[in-house]
Amino acid sequence: MELFAQQLVNGVALGSVYALFAVGFSLILARMGILNVAHGTFATWGALAAYWLITELGAAFWIAALGGVLFGGLLGVAVDALVFDPLRKRSAGTFAPIIASIGAWIVLLAVAEAYIGSTAKSYPAESVPGGPLRIAGLVVLPAHLISIVTLVIVVTAVHLLLTRTRFGAAARAVSADPRSAAIVGVNARWILSAVAFIAAGVAAAAGILAALSDNNVAFNLGEGLLLKGFAAVVVGGYGDIRGAALCGVAIGIIEVIASQYISSGFRDAITFGVLLLILVARPKGLFGERQLVRA
Repeated sequence: MELFAQQLVNGVALGSVYALFAVGFSLILARMGILNVAHGTFATWGALAAYWLITELGAAFWIAALGGVLFGGLLGVAVDALVFDPLRKRSAGTFAPIIASIGAWIVLLAVAEAYIGSTAKSYPAESVPGGPLRIAGLVVLPAHLISIVTLVIVVTAVHLLLTRTRFGAAARAVSADPRSAAIVGVNARWILSAVAFIAAGVAAAAGILAALSDNNVAFNLGEGLLLKGFAAVVVGGYGDIRGAALCGVAIGIIEVIASQYISSGFRDAITFGVLLLILVARPKGLFGERQLVRA
């Protein structure tokens, strides 16, 4: 029973990273209507920026993490301005933004590999939070605790921002009809840039925590998060960040439990098999009410 409880904690911690990434992905899908396959590179570049601040400038981990989040957010704004906004102005349709995001993904991935190389690095041991903690007889790594706490804070903050503020109302209006929103005085360009910044910044935070948890800073760090994050968004329910977060945590738990009690080789097959069964039973996801109809 103790082993199961320990693996459950490990699964929640892993799932918290997936869930954090899924929250940013869900924002892009629901508020901007874009299936941005370059979103995983925002996680990668968040981790790389934090790594650079620690190794080159000697910054403390918390300062470096904040810098990585800000860099990831600004990168998201730059990609939106250079890649998606011109297509948006030309009403380019559904598929052009997807192809454009693939181009952005390839470029950002190649630059990341050129910067850090094909060999994975790690944050210096002396710069990251200390040794494991014992809570109720269970071993909890600082990285796990940070991931869980960060997820709770981010989901709460983003949910309140979208549902209880004028910004959230404006974001929903722009998502529904940018032209009508502009007519009533909403600055659609500013709203979309803000959403891009928040979504990419959250993805960068997920990348930093993934690198911290795995002790692995690599140019392709965000690629694994992309698949799991997209699955969490679809199964959790399009447009509901709480559903995406819960499903992200569930994916992490299923992965860890399947690895421990069945086989690590079948971990992904079991995880996505369970998700497939959920989608068969609920095609719109666990909490979704509508589907993605534009890009």
